[in-house]
Amino acid sequence: MKRCSRRKPRRRAWCCSFAIPPSSPEITSISKSSHKAQPFPKRSVSVPNSPQSAKSGFPIVGRIDPRRILSPGRVSPIDSDPTPAVSQLRSHSFRAPSPPPPPVAEAAALDVKLNLRGKNGGSMVMEVNSEVLRANSEVFAGLIADCKRGGGGATMEVENLGVFCDTIELMFEDDDCITKRLINVGVFRSIDILEVSAGIMFTKGVRCCLKYLEAVPWTEEEEEKLRSLFARFEFDDATTSDILGRLYLHDSVDSRPNVAQQLVWSISTSEDANARTEMKSLVKGLLCKSSVYEKNHLDLSKEDLFAVCDSCLSSLTSLFEEASDTIRPERLITKDTSKPLIERISRQVDNINWLLEIMLDGQVAEDFVDVWAHQEKLLKMHDIASPMIRYELSRVSAILFVAMGTRKLQCPLESRSGLLQAWFGPMLLDFGWLQRCKKGLDMKALEEYMGQTLLTLPLKQQHVLFMEWFRHFSRHGTECPNMGKAFQIWWRRSFLRGSEAVESR
Repeated sequence: MKRCSRRKPRRRAWCCSFAIPPSSPEITSISKSSHKAQPFPKRSVSVPNSPQSAKSGFPIVGRIDPRRILSPGRVSPIDSDPTPAVSQLRSHSFRAPSPPPPPVAEAAALDVKLNLRGKNGGSMVMEVNSEVLRANSEVFAGLIADCKRGGGGATMEVENLGVFCDTIELMFEDDDCITKRLINVGVFRSIDILEVSAGIMFTKGVRCCLKYLEAVPWTEEEEEKLRSLFARFEFDDATTSDILGRLYLHDSVDSRPNVAQQLVWSISTSEDANARTEMKSLVKGLLCKSSVYEKNHLDLSKEDLFAVCDSCLSSLTSLFEEASDTIRPERLITKDTSKPLIERISRQVDNINWLLEIMLDGQVAEDFVDVWAHQEKLLKMHDIASPMIRYELSRVSAILFVAMGTRKLQCPLESRSGLLQAWFGPMLLDFGWLQRCKKGLDMKALEEYMGQTLLTLPLKQQHVLFMEWFRHFSRHGTECPNMGKAFQIWWRRSFLRGSEAVESR
């Protein structure tokens, strides 16, 4: 097969006919005897389709994207309109491979000139042997037969001249050479060649492309390109099922394991602090509403979250029992001494706060407010526990106060009132330790949002809690949250504006 001769000066357009062409440096000649493999152009942008006769109405469809780098020596660009034209595919199904084509004789006649034209500019002529085209492509076999019966030529309009020419050249190669050339051009270009091969029913090209694509990694862009292609074509090949196995889960949704739940359970029981921190950030990003990933069946349900949360609360209660020497005898056997008690308590609180952040993002945290407000055992042990560990409980309360104050968490008055009545006093006691061991808390924001949350209660309940805060603040000063701004608002509402309302009646 003769290689395309390359011209250094400008190229001119060619005509198209089905006759033996004269020798010319501007004509791309392809034959079995003199063809040598060369790498294809490396840049690709659009998805090429199969060709279609633009004049004779033969069943070949094609497109070109002129933004691609066209192969030197074979393409004569005419226009550079960047808007691609989309044509209808001839076939949406590619069936089982046909028998391999017969070998081309060394002196095979180059009896066909393919006049290719890009839909939005550019043209080229390929001189090839009609027997090779007929043996490798049912589409070309029909096209050549019709053209010879009609005694004329045909101009074919294609999406991408470079990719289409590359695909035709592969008809003159054996499987090993095709694979080497696919390796040279890479996955993205090979997907383009696969689409053209499927469109013109080039069996050998389809088989080699599928085999290569199955064996190599893909980028996310290449994966989406493959998804789009497989949505429009069907391929009867064993390799196809392997590729589809990488693209889709074929079993039913009901039989799939709840991966998200397993991940959360695994993180909540992890003992490696560094690994736990990394995995928490990763999984939270995958599960959050703003995630770019499709969640569907992998989405974590409310029941799953609360199941893990209940386990963490149970473990936290046991740890405080251990700290207060009130642990029950049946739990002494399973007492964990591998880590210091303070570290184990902090780990469970971290787990609860992490789960709470996921609940807040999924807007399912309202029920947790009631759960936390009714932790009677933890409240009792808070009163007798050391300040070095009891402040960990107020870290959970702090997340809830901030969420309410920033309007991320809306819950009924009964829930808000129960939370403040249960944990407002412990928060006042623990605030000094929270200032020294912030662990990610913004203390100024916490002071403000505690006051804002308190102001959502009826004025009578506000009166009780604000007076409790005032007494505590007067004794402990900076060891107590400064809610002076919220206190002033309560004062104006209760005694100034309230009295004005009474007088107006």
